[in-house]
Amino acid sequence: MSRPRITAVVDGSPAARAGLGIGDEIVSIDGEVPRDVIQWQMLVDEPDLEIVIDAGGLERTCEIEKAAGEPLGVEVDAALFDRVQTCDNHCPFCFIYQLPKGMRRSLYLKDDDYRLSFLYGNFTTLTRFTEADLERVISENLSPLYVSIHATDPVVRAELLRNRRGGLSLRWLRVLLDHDIEVHGQIVVCPGVNDADVLDDTLCGVLDEYPEIVSVAVVPLGVSQFSDEATMRQHTTAEAEQVVDIVESWQATFLDVLGRRMVFASDEYYLLCDRPFPDSATYGDFDMHEDGIGMARAFEAEFDGSAESSIGIRSGFFHAVDGAPKTAWEGGAVVAREIAPAAENVAEAAGGGRAGARGETRRDHRENGRGGAARAGAGRAAEAGWGLGVWRGAAAALERAGALAAAGGIAAGSIRQRGCCCRDFEGVLERRRRVGRIFREQRVVGGRELRAGGVEREE
Repeated sequence: MSRPRITAVVDGSPAARAGLGIGDEIVSIDGEVPRDVIQWQMLVDEPDLEIVIDAGGLERTCEIEKAAGEPLGVEVDAALFDRVQTCDNHCPFCFIYQLPKGMRRSLYLKDDDYRLSFLYGNFTTLTRFTEADLERVISENLSPLYVSIHATDPVVRAELLRNRRGGLSLRWLRVLLDHDIEVHGQIVVCPGVNDADVLDDTLCGVLDEYPEIVSVAVVPLGVSQFSDEATMRQHTTAEAEQVVDIVESWQATFLDVLGRRMVFASDEYYLLCDRPFPDSATYGDFDMHEDGIGMARAFEAEFDGSAESSIGIRSGFFHAVDGAPKTAWEGGAVVAREIAPAAENVAEAAGGGRAGARGETRRDHRENGRGGAARAGAGRAAEAGWGLGVWRGAAAALERAGALAAAGGIAAGSIRQRGCCCRDFEGVLERRRRVGRIFREQRVVGGRELRAGGVEREE
């Protein structure tokens, strides 16, 4: 088991006062060796800690005075300090098997670790779940968890996972629900394998055996050019339509029986069969937003100002845990990095040319940092009167970041990577609403009229 290594120390924190430094490795906390950042949090929440550190090969003991619950004030280099529980399934639709060769090793790691499900929202099949894991989940209330269901028929599920334990591992799901652990499920639909009647049977099984599940996402498999599975293929339009029909039929049943829809088809299915997305109210609290459920409607609601709160951003473990590893993707850094080029394009469209836009962006960068550069660039474009059409172009440029951002009067996004979310999203949302009101109230801006749908027309 590797030791947690300190990567940052907050000035003035208990850790800083005790002399902990970057690069120090934690040997033990009050005599216990933490195996992950979950246990770390529980240990450092205690007052008056005794921490043994290894500083360049020299071990020393640090007595740290702090109040109970007061942050220790350090960040560490990983979420798990022991070995990741790897996946021993061999699903034919697994994206790991569909990656090209020669990429970095971490991309080929298949995990099936309940802790990563809790920390990051990774889906687990529970095929490697044990009684010891169950005891910890229940005793520490590690909730919510995300479970890959795929099929409730034991034979079909075992065949899909290519693992004989797959037919029995959903017994753990039943026990988790019995102990009030919040669970969200996922069904990856493979044409000709677990769609049609099998999907219908699976949703019947969910209602019959696991009605306490909060939500179930039904998503299509992905097939890359590197897949060597002959039975795995994309959905046809007719197959996508059938999936949507089955899901919507069961939504009505769940609504009648449980008072909630529970199951949702991903936005991709509606695109595949060229059907309009369901109304925003259909998605409730958008529990499975990050699984591609209701993303289009959520984005629409946030942009036009009809959303009362931020959608799809959950205040989870990594918003509060002391010691949680941070990355360059967190907060403003990632927003600035992804938005700055789009802001330049918007500014150029507003006038002044690319060179001028870059010059302005560099100046804003020096004065306000990358985030300030992006905001100012987008602001100049809005002041020049460019509306939804230009904004859409900027948003398209940002899709590669895995999130959408607005460049109307303010560049903002709700980008999440490794469990770390954009900070100050309430302020971002308020600015989004303000921009939405401006577009609705001022039909003519800067000599351009906004038609329905945001298409611009010269006066």
